[in-house]
Amino acid sequence: MGKYLRLSAREDIIITSNGKNVAKLSAYGEIEKVTDRNELIKERAENYDVAPRKASYEEFLKLTENSDERYEFIDGEIYLLASPKIFHQKILGDLYYIFRNSFQGKKCRPMFAPCDITLKRNDENINVVQPDLMVICDLEEKLDEKDYYMGVPTLVIEILSESTRNKDMIKKLDLYMTTGIKEYWIINPFNREVSIYLFEENNISKNVTYKHHETAVSYHFVDLEVSLEMLFEG
Repeated sequence: MGKYLRLSAREDIIITSNGKNVAKLSAYGEIEKVTDRNELIKERAENYDVAPRKASYEEFLKLTENSDERYEFIDGEIYLLASPKIFHQKILGDLYYIFRNSFQGKKCRPMFAPCDITLKRNDENINVVQPDLMVICDLEEKLDEKDYYMGVPTLVIEILSESTRNKDMIKKLDLYMTTGIKEYWIINPFNREVSIYLFEENNISKNVTYKHHETAVSYHFVDLEVSLEMLFEG
């Protein structure tokens, strides 16, 4: 609860039950402190580059159809993704190299952003995200006529940045947990940690955080492991 209270100072936390929003945890006095709507939008924009805005799934598809910008759509809100920084890209490149070697010759294969992943909480709640890295085990079976992947990755990875850390740690963890993804890695370059969550029956069944010079090991893929020393210092 202490972690959620700290995070609520920066962002509203939506509590869900069976895929439906049932409660919201917000910082006390947030609205009272900001009386001008433009200032409120500006304050929220600091975390996301532009303020997330409410929209329907159809509006999101229309917005992104002919756009070169990168967007995500989570629980009815559109987020514009900022360009990643060099350290973020270095970590992503190293991770992809490790994953590619680990899955060489196997059915499952790693893929990296930008790649839209459509996840459904239910028929009315459709989400579109772009994980930094993912492992897909049903690629050939789940390609649509436009060559887009429409399945659910087995494993997804998000590399935290200042603009996405709260979204990745709260909103996306809940989304991934409840839409069929089996394993979620959160790469924290600020603390130089890797947290891994194993999901079963729409809940966290196991989780561990690796630190310092430890080696992160996948729950689902027993041969997949990553040295933190190599990842953050190599």
